[in-house]
Amino acid sequence: MKPSFRQKARRLALQGLYSWGMTGNDIKQIELDLATSNKMNEVDTEYFQALLQITNDIDTVDTAIKPYLGRLPEELDPIEKAILRIATYELLERVDVPFKVVINEAIELAKTFGAEESHRFINGALDKAVKTLRKHERQ
Repeated sequence: MKPSFRQKARRLALQGLYSWGMTGNDIKQIELDLATSNKMNEVDTEYFQALLQITNDIDTVDTAIKPYLGRLPEELDPIEKAILRIATYELLERVDVPFKVVINEAIELAKTFGAEESHRFINGALDKAVKTLRKHERQ
């Protein structure tokens, strides 16, 4: 699978998690809407689906990143929150993805979709988190 297919999966998952966070709509319906309105033959669909399933264990993901935020989770911009949820899931569950890739992809999402300086905040939070969540990789 091409890396760009996984990048597209992250972009779509970001849109899905953002929509879910803003509307509270059923994640399966959001997934269907995104799948029917995008070229899914250019997307790592398994990865996209796995990222959307973050919603099934959102408390674990949110609890894992909370100590590294430097602010209350409810103060986060919805895009920042969705990006951090994707990256935190990847750090926790996808050890096949190197932490540097996780951080870089999150920064790129923030530069594309986030507020002007959100990529700096995302980078700082994830850089702190990786020291604990991926300490075996950092040595």
